[in-house]
Amino acid sequence: MLQMGLIISAGLLLQLKKEIDWLQPPTVRGAAPAAVPAQSMDDLFAAATAVRELEVTDWRDLSRVDFKPGKGVVKFVAANNWEAQIDTATGEVLQVAFRRSDIIESLHDGSFFADWVKLYVFFPSALILLTLWGTGIYLFFLPHVKQWRKQIRKTKQDAGQ
Repeated sequence: MLQMGLIISAGLLLQLKKEIDWLQPPTVRGAAPAAVPAQSMDDLFAAATAVRELEVTDWRDLSRVDFKPGKGVVKFVAANNWEAQIDTATGEVLQVAFRRSDIIESLHDGSFFADWVKLYVFFPSALILLTLWGTGIYLFFLPHVKQWRKQIRKTKQDAGQ
């Protein structure tokens, strides 16, 4: 029961992650958006390693690198959930912020606790929630369908007399 509340509340927060900066830092614009970065990957990574909060010394310390060519920025997300957004034209660090959306996502799918919890606790809970939703829809429309059938029978009876 608690896991269903966690799934629902975390899912609601994830729906708002682009709207609330506290959940996920907004993507800033670089100096010159371009399809190909003006800086080399080594230069961009060097800028990321200079950011103390990331605690990055090696590529393996990163959980993801997200290129946004339309905005001229690359996001380096460290395993500790800190994110640095670096301008692909100048190599300047534009923003450093903590990224909570990844933690909320891991709570939502159960992987925060352990892989077996995700598979054997959260997945069955999701199936139960889906079943409850489906039976709720059925029960909601059932009286309307019965009323509709009753009207059809009455119309046929009236037409037959």
